[in-house]
Amino acid sequence: MIVTAPRIRAARWPAVRPWIGLAARLGLATVWLVAGAAKIGDLAASGRAVNAYQLLPYDVATVVGAALPFVELALGAILLVGLATRLAAGVSAALLVVFVAGIVSAWSRGLAIDCGCFGSGGQLAAGQAPSYLPEILRDLGFLALAGFLLIWPRTPVSVDGWLTGEPAVEDDDE
Repeated sequence: MIVTAPRIRAARWPAVRPWIGLAARLGLATVWLVAGAAKIGDLAASGRAVNAYQLLPYDVATVVGAALPFVELALGAILLVGLATRLAAGVSAALLVVFVAGIVSAWSRGLAIDCGCFGSGGQLAAGQAPSYLPEILRDLGFLALAGFLLIWPRTPVSVDGWLTGEPAVEDDDE
């Protein structure tokens, strides 16, 4: 019997899917940990970065900006250990959609700001041009990682797997 290429690829998917998920989980964890760590040292600057989007009242923007690094660090830590992976991926996806919408909004309104995604952000100096398209594409890439984990949250080397005692490789019947 001759095995066709699609059948071979289909047979490999259940074996490689958990490892792709592990890479997605650790990649997304790294993103959140780096983003949160970059902002945690100056919460006021993080608040100013959120306020630069001009979407929220100043007081609300500063509170959101001050809380955001802690949310990012918590998501990063949870994803790093693989605890409640689907929930963390869902929260990640929601945040990333909000971030993309904020950047699109700033771009469409002609604001010249740094997104503040991995640092203080805020208004750009005169003559500096924002880099909205690369920021949107980057966040869409991160959103793809979160989407993968929403669909296939079980990964090797995770607290989820340890708690349930289930292997990361799922049945083909899903």
